[in-house]
Amino acid sequence: MKPTYTGTLALSLGITILASLGCKPEQQTAGEMPPPTVTVAKPVVRPIVEWDAYTGRLEATNFVEIRARVGGYLESIHFDEGQIVNEGDLLFVIDPRPFKAELSRARAALQESESQLQQAKARLKEAQALKRQSDAQLSLASARVDRARSLKRQNAVSQEEVDQREAEFLQAEADVQGSEAGISSAEAAIATATASVESAKAGVETARLNLGYTQIYAPVTGRISSELVTKGNLVSGGTSTSTLLTTITSVDPIYCTFDVHEQDVLKYVRLAQQGRRESSRVAKNPAYLSLIDETGFPHRGHMDFVDNRFDANTATLRARSIFRNESGTLVPGMFARVRIPGSASYKAILIPDSAIGTDQSSQFVYVVVDGKIERRPIDTGPIADGLRVVREGLQGDEALVIQGLLMVRPKMKVAVEEVEIMVVEDGLPDKSDPLTPDQWISPEPTPLPEDAQTGEGLAMYGGVSK
Repeated sequence: MKPTYTGTLALSLGITILASLGCKPEQQTAGEMPPPTVTVAKPVVRPIVEWDAYTGRLEATNFVEIRARVGGYLESIHFDEGQIVNEGDLLFVIDPRPFKAELSRARAALQESESQLQQAKARLKEAQALKRQSDAQLSLASARVDRARSLKRQNAVSQEEVDQREAEFLQAEADVQGSEAGISSAEAAIATATASVESAKAGVETARLNLGYTQIYAPVTGRISSELVTKGNLVSGGTSTSTLLTTITSVDPIYCTFDVHEQDVLKYVRLAQQGRRESSRVAKNPAYLSLIDETGFPHRGHMDFVDNRFDANTATLRARSIFRNESGTLVPGMFARVRIPGSASYKAILIPDSAIGTDQSSQFVYVVVDGKIERRPIDTGPIADGLRVVREGLQGDEALVIQGLLMVRPKMKVAVEEVEIMVVEDGLPDKSDPLTPDQWISPEPTPLPEDAQTGEGLAMYGGVSK
């Protein structure tokens, strides 16, 4: 049997390799590892405004419940459900016949009262004529009795004639008093007739108003709801529980209400006290709005209202902004993103969030100084133009590590690859000056343009031609 050398040869080769490695250990560390390469960039330094973000709900500047002011049968309806109506458009007609009859009755009552007034005035003139006649007879009787008494002292007439003249004088006085009473009675009758005329006029005016209320017009321009009562139904009117016929919400302009936390409110108060930002109670600070499917903030408006107290349940303060809505895109009830200025314009240092490290107590960044890593603690602010605001810790000219943070440690030597930080414009300006009076938006609804009945205007407002 022949001997094999395979195992012996393998063993000898292994021993030789180990001896070789053991005899030259310095050859493994002779070449150092190259330093890691990190991506660095200079922070972005630019003027910004810190735009505070809130979620708000859109509300109509005017919401009107259309109710009847008189009761009756609904005769006709003159609008298309869900469409835009202009202020003054006819909406409903209530059967006017009972109210026309009431107006005729009131007019007849007025004529009767006016006739009674004329009669009272005629009686006054008659009483005044009788008064003048009585006065004349009294003067004649007074002269006769004086003459008779004078003649009696001279024994020129008998006592019987004197007594007769005195009786005539007393009768004349009684006639004067009776004519004065007749005048007073006539004047009282005139006053009564005058009051009756005024009451009748009020009745006529009431009847005329009630007849007018049978035609119900749109009090504001806006989008109308559905017909809550159909033609032919009996509706009640004239009270707070009158039949609700439909509703109208204004379209342009539109409100956006949102709630502000106590901390933010205090920030705005301090800024106003320092003269760095005017309070929205006294100035029309700008506001920007975006819907859920919109990029940026295309809707520009201004602050319109700040409430006078905090909600005790939520510890928030209700605020409101106003926006134009010519296209009708903004619909009451929608949620929207709102931005309002949270600071004055200032030059800020901006860095990407990817460059920020966090430990249990603070935030920090790595910068490269003379080829070595240095750790810098920072104080950050909100997001602006897609980047994070750095309030303290950076000067703006550092070589900031924006990629490769996990590969480095403080005082480590690194190789750098320089890039430029990209700014993502959010569509918000870098100034927040309050709007001037000529830029203010009135909450009064904007009338529907004439071209909104046909063509492009009709399509814009979602209307239908009639």
